[in-house]
Amino acid sequence: MKHYFTKKVKIILVVAAVLAALLAVLSNLTGLGLPEMFVQGVLTPIRVGASALTDQAEQMYSYMFHYESLQAENESLKDRLAELEEDARQAAALARENDRLRALLELKANRKDFQTVDAYVITRSSVDWTNTITIDRGTNAGIQVGMCAITAQGEVIGLVTEAGHNYAVVKTVLDSSLEISATIATSGYTGMVSGSYTTGREDLLRMDYLASSAIIRNNDQVVTAGSTVYPRDLILGYVIDAGFDSTGVAKFALLRPAADFSTLEQVFIITAYEVG
Repeated sequence: MKHYFTKKVKIILVVAAVLAALLAVLSNLTGLGLPEMFVQGVLTPIRVGASALTDQAEQMYSYMFHYESLQAENESLKDRLAELEEDARQAAALARENDRLRALLELKANRKDFQTVDAYVITRSSVDWTNTITIDRGTNAGIQVGMCAITAQGEVIGLVTEAGHNYAVVKTVLDSSLEISATIATSGYTGMVSGSYTTGREDLLRMDYLASSAIIRNNDQVVTAGSTVYPRDLILGYVIDAGFDSTGVAKFALLRPAADFSTLEQVFIITAYEVG
């Protein structure tokens, strides 16, 4: 037992001597005393950890600040884009209105007797075989039941069937109950035009009571024959098909309406014109 402790002590002494030598060398190289080296050894890992945490905090702050800055910039760009889109919509609407008014001036140059009131479409209704639009002007603007509605190009929209103080309802030519005396412009054949009864072709017009000998060609223009309600030579549509009716003694023609009802925004009500 005595021999064992003596050997163990020797080992400890050797290790201590080696450590002392290493510390002496490090002290000589760094110029620090043993106490200072001990303090540095303890504090260095703490300083390294603190420095790492500081760097991470700075990076996180920089990221958050940059993110908030980008988010604010993004919101500003969205607002600006919305403003530009609204400006573009208004410019397009003004351009369309300008085109319509220019066309109306040309129409009035040819039809000096026309007196018109303009109105905008506010609602549309299409149920079964009926088809109407509601406009934003009525009796306060001189609009009355029985007046004809047209586009700026002189294309027939329909007939005013109801008029309130600040609105009016127009039954369109697509309505199967509205019949208009009409003429094929190139040949002079006459008939009656109304909304088509053909299922699945509700967007077309039908011209009935044409003579069995009538020569009907595709793209023939069909116009109003003239009456106390519809001025003469307003455009109704264009022939796309023709055939004999169920009796076999008269012909009919299917027409594509001249007016584009899918994009209709503004109409013009003829409040007065010369008959004859």
